[in-house]
Amino acid sequence: MKTIPGIFRRIVRDGLLVTTAVFSSVALASSGGSYLGRQDVNKFIDDMVTEHHFDRSKLEAVIGKAERSQRAIELISRPAEGTMEWKDYRKIFLTPERITKGVRFWEENSESLAAAEKKWGVPAHIIVAIIGVETYYGRQTGGFRVLDTLTTLGFDYPPRQTFFRKELENFLILARDQKLDVEELTGSYAGAMGIPQFMPSSYRAYAVDYTGDEQANIWFSEEDAIGSVANYLKKHGWKYGKGVAVQTRVSGVGVDDVLSDGLKPDQTLAEVQDSGWQITSTGSDALKVLPMKHEGSAGAEYWLGMHNFYVITRYNRSQMYALAVYQLAKEVRAGYNSSVALKSKAPEGKL
Repeated sequence: MKTIPGIFRRIVRDGLLVTTAVFSSVALASSGGSYLGRQDVNKFIDDMVTEHHFDRSKLEAVIGKAERSQRAIELISRPAEGTMEWKDYRKIFLTPERITKGVRFWEENSESLAAAEKKWGVPAHIIVAIIGVETYYGRQTGGFRVLDTLTTLGFDYPPRQTFFRKELENFLILARDQKLDVEELTGSYAGAMGIPQFMPSSYRAYAVDYTGDEQANIWFSEEDAIGSVANYLKKHGWKYGKGVAVQTRVSGVGVDDVLSDGLKPDQTLAEVQDSGWQITSTGSDALKVLPMKHEGSAGAEYWLGMHNFYVITRYNRSQMYALAVYQLAKEVRAGYNSSVALKSKAPEGKL
């Protein structure tokens, strides 16, 4: 486990939040523009004051420092999951380096991962893979100021402004409750934060203080991040010991008739078998599955997602995302098991 004790602590001085930590420089992707004075922003401030008892002048001071991020709008308008084939998407996450670093992350956090698996019933390799896909094990947490992205998307991105305005509300509340400096917190172009990339609402609902220091420090504490990911998946229905996905062979003219572009398993095993999907699973014919087809490097791949596959998509609503997590998890687990076996056989001092 690697943590930075005390670096995330904030203090309140004269009613304003200030940071006690010295942050490394981050390239903030903003392009200027004040939001104060706009009717929709004024309404938002009114609601925050009325519903959540914010001090108006202090909240106006915070919102007044938010800068419009055109880059955030550009990126959210073309997410990789919607523009790439599986064969290209897979190459991003299933690399030898990412697998090796996943094994190392597991080794460095083995006790925390084992305890989290026991407490929440979510396998260690799945937790590691989520963190590996999200932020390369904490190496790539995003250089956008969260205040800027959520304000921008909440007021200048009509397709999802209701969602992001709600996330801005949650962000301001969690910053107040956790005594965080809203001007310092950074994340993705969509406002996802920390090692596990939690949106503010997810932070408030699922982030856990796994270190016992009275703060869910998902920015710097790998232990808190591990516990938070496990808690998130458990709360979304993870079933311990159950499968995630299986690749299948197909034959016949009707194999594509049962394909789904959704996320939730909605067809029975018997139905897809009748359509030409060759499944060796001994599961019940009534088992619900999600039939998928994605273009791999060697041609079309046919996959069946199960309940736990759907749970992974609660993290990111994409079939390819869940496939990447699942496959990375398998590779990291194999690498970790090999490492453990090698160390157990090596003579003392020879490894």
